[in-house]
Amino acid sequence: MIRIGIVAGVLHSGGKRNLIMEFYRHIDRSKVQFDFICDSDSNGIPYEEIASLGGRVFLVPPYKNLIPHLRTTYKVFKENKYPIIHAFDNTLNFFPMLVARLAGVKVRISESISKGDKNEKKTKVKLILRLFSHYFVTDYMANSIDCGKWQFGSKTYQQGRINIFKTVINANDNVFNPVLRNTTRSAFGWDDKVVYGFIGRYVEQKNPLFLIDIFNEISKKQSNAILVMIGFGELEQEMMDRIKGYGIADRVENLGRRDDIKQFYNAFDAFLLPSLYEGMPVVGVEAQCCGLPIFFSKNITTETTASNLAHYLGLNDSPEKWADAIIPVVESNMPVRRSYSDEIISAGFDSASEAFRLQSFYLQKVK
Repeated sequence: MIRIGIVAGVLHSGGKRNLIMEFYRHIDRSKVQFDFICDSDSNGIPYEEIASLGGRVFLVPPYKNLIPHLRTTYKVFKENKYPIIHAFDNTLNFFPMLVARLAGVKVRISESISKGDKNEKKTKVKLILRLFSHYFVTDYMANSIDCGKWQFGSKTYQQGRINIFKTVINANDNVFNPVLRNTTRSAFGWDDKVVYGFIGRYVEQKNPLFLIDIFNEISKKQSNAILVMIGFGELEQEMMDRIKGYGIADRVENLGRRDDIKQFYNAFDAFLLPSLYEGMPVVGVEAQCCGLPIFFSKNITTETTASNLAHYLGLNDSPEKWADAIIPVVESNMPVRRSYSDEIISAGFDSASEAFRLQSFYLQKVK
């Protein structure tokens, strides 16, 4: 059995955690085990599940305290003598790749699971670090072609040097459940509502203010429409102020941070994700599996399409145009809701098959 160091960086609830854990749950842990190296300011580390699966968690100082961060990371790598380090922190992977090289780790995998947007402040740092994405790396990996090209370059992809392992979910665990739908809607008082949902961080990347603009237009056209938001983040107060300014506070429910997400995919009637950018969003795959129409911005890779439930609209389109495109789809889908797990599996998004591929990749590297 080999033990691999998984560099997770800041691990909150969300797509990165779901991606890593889906692989971890489905690999053969008698052959491959994970240790999680996480920044100490993480708030979504599933300690109990990791321990139950035989893994360990090592906390290191936040990357913003760079010298202590690098020193402690080096110590973890050196003491555990990992044959493989797999870093899931996008352009920040430069730092663990450097430390792994110094610690004598032979296989150093840098994974890209996101991109950037020129209008986002932190993208400037990403663009600088991206210049160093090839340094100290032995293997390139990404959860989509677009992510791989963005971080490592189109030439690297054309040379066949980027290994694509898709964003994955447990398809059989994300099927549509009409009983769960009805009980959830009844518990929250949504029985007679058309429920538009959003799950994600309230940050610039997710474009949540535009989300509010879109729903404001929907609310003018559907008297029983409500918006349910699940998440947290720095833009929350600004979002609440915009909701109040539009006079739709009684039509928006902010449920905050939650981990009991499955019930909401079932209870929603549509999912809105007008992000500035994504990698290959887990929520997009989970929503489709549960038979939920999802409306992406065109800035999100069409590689996320696993069914006819995925729709793409431009960020230059007006909120009213989004509303006019969304409402007819939602109204036609509601009477015929069903699971799309077969489509998800056929499209290669099921965690069992991708985890086996990843496991084989690891084992081949240490032969």
